[in-house]
Amino acid sequence: MDLSSIEIFLAVASDRSVTKAARAVGRVPSNVTTRIQQLEEDLGTSLFSRDGKKMTLTREGETFLAYANKLTALALEARQAVRPLAPSGTLRVGTMESTAASRLPAALTQFKQMWPDVSLQLTMGASRDLARDVLADALDCALIARLPRAMRGEDAGFDSELMALDMEPIFVEELLIVLPSGHPSIKSAADLRVGALAALEPGCTYRRIAESWARKSTALPTSELGSYHAILASVATGNTAGVMPKSVLDLMHWPTVVQTHPLGPVETLLVTRKSDRPSAFNAFHEVLSVTKSRDPRLSTN
Repeated sequence: MDLSSIEIFLAVASDRSVTKAARAVGRVPSNVTTRIQQLEEDLGTSLFSRDGKKMTLTREGETFLAYANKLTALALEARQAVRPLAPSGTLRVGTMESTAASRLPAALTQFKQMWPDVSLQLTMGASRDLARDVLADALDCALIARLPRAMRGEDAGFDSELMALDMEPIFVEELLIVLPSGHPSIKSAADLRVGALAALEPGCTYRRIAESWARKSTALPTSELGSYHAILASVATGNTAGVMPKSVLDLMHWPTVVQTHPLGPVETLLVTRKSDRPSAFNAFHEVLSVTKSRDPRLSTN
């Protein structure tokens, strides 16, 4: 049993899919399958029940999950403990509102427990604005959404700006069109029976993806709102379709049933300048990388 196998186990437990877990940990699916099988042989028990492509933890797997979380946390603490210089000072982190709500709470809690001397400053905004703040040294790093490869030609200027930054995929979100209760299922924007598309500010990557999808079939206007709760409330009126990542919708215990239509996966990137990183950045990056596979809410579905 080694740490990398445990981290792969945590990714599969979180995503319930070998394919999605492989994408999260940067490996090919066959390697993930092999490592899980080796771990099960080492422990002498099945950790997952397999139903087609879906991987569900067995009772033994649920028991091992608690220990796997403890082991990865201890490994992270051990690596940090032997370093001669502890991070200090201020770390300025930019993030999308959706990432702050669904992805960061566990990482920020872990970071503060390990490095209480670091002052963590969190700024929320749209992806375009956050990336430019990193370039301008107004932020040390940021978590932003990048347009899918097929759309990048639509904004060559901004994509060129991104190439001046170091970029690392951290999460993968499933972007959704959220439809009012009772709306018929759709195959394209031409099937929409609403009067507007509700989205965040123009610099929001999710908005740009949804608007590009809608333009192929309809001239649906965009209604700009200030939060995902406001978007969902607008959808509940029955005359609006909204756009948001699945991880955010899963957090919102909305009393009204809504329908959804997938727009596909969207990468969340951690972007930094290619030099001049504060000492706290590496510690934050390491905590973020470990915590993303430990939180059961972190799904790349």
